[in-house]
This record gives sequence, C-alpha cells and structure tokens, in this order.
Amino acid sequence: MIAVLTGGVVIGGDVFLSGCKTAGKTDAGFTAAHISLLDEIGETIIPATTTPGAKAAQIGEFMKVMVTDCYTQKQQTAFTNGIATFEEACKKATSKSFMDCTTQERHDFLVILEKEAKAFNEKSDEEDKPKKEANEKANNALAWKDQKEFEDSPNHYYTMMKQLTLWGFFSSKTGMTETLRHVPVPGRYDGNLSYVKGDKAWAE
Repeated sequence: MIAVLTGGVVIGGDVFLSGCKTAGKTDAGFTAAHISLLDEIGETIIPATTTPGAKAAQIGEFMKVMVTDCYTQKQQTAFTNGIATFEEACKKATSKSFMDCTTQERHDFLVILEKEAKAFNEKSDEEDKPKKEANEKANNALAWKDQKEFEDSPNHYYTMMKQLTLWGFFSSKTGMTETLRHVPVPGRYDGNLSYVKGDKAWAE
C-alpha cells in the first residue's frame, strides 16, 4: 500500500523482514539537526490534528535506524545527500530553510517535491528496465550460487522520506493505538461489521 501511495518500491522492506543486515555503512552520518528536520518533514506529511502526528512517533529517529540498518550503501548515500538537497531546494523555492517556513509553506513545498519525485522515479524505472533484463539474462546462464541480484536505482530522496514516514508512523504504538483503532488479538471475528462514516481504520 505504501508503494502505491508513494509511487515507488519501498526500500528496505525485504531487508527489514530478514533482520536488517546490509552492506551499508554502520554510521550513515545522521546528526541531531538531521533528526529534527526529518521530524518536521514527517509532521508535515502526517500532521497532528485530534490525534498525534508523525513527530509524536519520533519519526526522525525511525528514519535514522531504518536507513542505517536496512539500506544499502548506495541507498544510504541517496538519502543522506537528499537531506542536503532538500534544504537547498527549499531555500530556492521559499528563500528560507524548511525549519523557518510556515505550515502552509512547508505543505506547498512538499507538493512541489511530490511532483518532482514522481517524474524522477518514472525516469529511473525506465532506465533500470534494460539493465534489469540484461542482469536476468546473464543470471540464466549461471549456477544459482553465482547469480547476482540486481539493485534498482534508489528512489527520489523525498519518496524515501515519505515512505519511511508512513511506515514508521502506522507501525508505531502512537499510530496504531491513537490514530487507528486497535483491538488486541486474538479477538472476536465479525464478518459483517457496520461502517459509520468518519470511523477510524483498524490497525490490524
């Protein structure tokens, strides 16, 4: 679902399921300022309303852990370089840093990035397609143990930030118990539960 919403493959998802062991750097270079910025980006994507926003789920720390533990070195570089690119683009668009922008300015800037990311990811997918086919063809002639896994080009940095925000928030205690409806399992099965407009979605 996250991939559908963001228009790109969720990076790190398969590695997360297998224990988050990659060939990436053990220290991806995150600073306290980076964490604060990522918190605010996440909060703009999922703002606090009558329920907590992404910052309440410490989304910046979640991104740091996922990028450090579950991203390859190429993906890590794309993400961390993206933080600097993000700030540069924001200053170019608004004449101020993201941290100094108003709520509306932050929203409008992310809308611009969303469009840029969509075009970037589509172009990247097209460029990867013949490379992926060539890799598959080469693997068909090799024994399984000698085959090489193709690594897709990293998504646009904003796509990665948005994916991690959605993933981190809706898998957090805050997102699952305060924004969504949570009922401990196992529980009673109701195959004909009535829906009332405005009801929260279920966490499970």
